Amino acid sequence: MLSGIPHDCLIILVSNSARQPVDRYEIEVQTLEQFCRLADRPAVAVHQRDPGLASAVKAAGLPELIDDEGLVRTGKGEAMLIGMAMAALTGRKYVGYVDADNYVPGAVNEYCKAYAAGLHLAESPYSMVRISWHSKPKLRDGRLFFSRRGRSSEITNMFLNRLVAEHSGFGTEVIATGNAGEHALSLDLGLRMRLAGGFAVEPFEYVELFEQFGGLLPEAAALPDDVKAVPVLQIETRNPHFHDNKGEDHVKGMRMQALNVVYHSPVSLPAVREAILELMVAEGALAPGQEPPRERIYPPVGSMSFDTFLDTLNAESTGFHQIECSLGVSTVT
Repeated sequence: MLSGIPHDCLIILVSNSARQPVDRYEIEVQTLEQFCRLADRPAVAVHQRDPGLASAVKAAGLPELIDDEGLVRTGKGEAMLIGMAMAALTGRKYVGYVDADNYVPGAVNEYCKAYAAGLHLAESPYSMVRISWHSKPKLRDGRLFFSRRGRSSEITNMFLNRLVAEHSGFGTEVIATGNAGEHALSLDLGLRMRLAGGFAVEPFEYVELFEQFGGLLPEAAALPDDVKAVPVLQIETRNPHFHDNKGEDHVKGMRMQALNVVYHSPVSLPAVREAILELMVAEGALAPGQEPPRERIYPPVGSMSFDTFLDTLNAESTGFHQIECSLGVSTVT
């Protein structure tokens, strides 16, 4: 996957791989260092459960991210939040996400090019690009079946579109990327947005945009005077999206977390909430009369003190690595 990331992009690895009995994270860092040495490019790596990272996050003003063990919470949204903080530390203007279980470097390269094209076309400092996969192949009876949509995405997209339709009065299928793990955004926008924990993170980005910038809530955040809207460009790829199959329980969990954040949003109208409850009861996720649980919602990354974050990382973290390369010689710190 590393080889698919364009050369001028900084690689940021946020890993939650097991460290015992085999230290898989150390193997990942060694692989990353070797790749950067041969490709003559820099990278940053950090382990999500590193105690020094937790100290840095807490000192920087985001204690909500810390669990009862005193470590950064496990979860995809939490890893993405750390990745955004790392991008901000390095002075980047944009951050793009690619799931680590992608098997095709050519697809990764296409995602990055789509990010660049979309962010350029948006012509706004507050913008987002979300990938709509051309297909997600599945192995069925010894043959590849090129499904157009993921099992979770179909449900998430349907309810996000239902939310839009209830407010607009028109049926729509405008949202095709509710669960887009592959997406990019400007840090001007990202640092202002709250992020959800776990697999609720991608659908909640839509919910957050509706709440903060959609003009639906009186207490919503105001955009700068020179910014009239937040463009969200959805770009369909050509390459198929091959990734790890984690099973039906994993898919169902993703689907429920997505619906939880839609249900509890103050912009969700009663008809949307009722439809979500009906589906959850039908799927056995809720008993009749129960209400969906709330997902963790974290303050914007921009609320952190980045100077404190970096100083504490350098002083206390053993899982934070900065790989600097020049002419085939790499330095890992």
